Amino acid sequence: MKIFCVGRNYAEHARELNNEVPDEPVIFLKPKSALIQPGIHFYYPEFTNELHYEAELVLRVSKNGKYIPEYAASRYYNAITVGIDFTARDVQQELKKKGLPWEKAKAWDNSAVAGDWIDLTPNMQKNSINFSMQLNGETVQNGDSSKMIFSFEKIIANISQYFSINIGDLIYTGTPAGVGECVVGDVLTGFFETRKVFSLEVK
Repeated sequence: MKIFCVGRNYAEHARELNNEVPDEPVIFLKPKSALIQPGIHFYYPEFTNELHYEAELVLRVSKNGKYIPEYAASRYYNAITVGIDFTARDVQQELKKKGLPWEKAKAWDNSAVAGDWIDLTPNMQKNSINFSMQLNGETVQNGDSSKMIFSFEKIIANISQYFSINIGDLIYTGTPAGVGECVVGDVLTGFFETRKVFSLEVK
């Protein structure tokens, strides 16, 4: 199982971190060990002093493929949820300054949350999807899939030009504006439309 992530897929988020708005999807990967398994606690990593949450819509791949055209991409995923791409922001900034890869800031063990899966319907694929995340009961991120720079289909088509996608792979589709810091004791709760799909305490 592979975890594909899309960076800077909402213009407002790119701007809030002073990044350029991309003209093609920014893709990076997390290993299988990044995904928090059910029943496992999430602990604040010892190597960072600036842990950021990034809530995103997550797709689950349902079909093997390579070189997938955009018009066919909707056939390659069958479930969706909300997740978190955790980022050690201080580590990332230091690595970026040196021009180095920043997997240490993004791909460490248990750096990815995926909520309860929701079966995809044709309606969901046609209409925009709203999602949100609360920090200690207060909404800090609101997302709308219609505001993504690159649609689900464009993302899948782009990824498949470089990597085979396989059944069970996950695709984190990018975070909207509102990312921020979390500390020990914080509770993060994700919502797909109005349905709660995860709740996580930082230990």
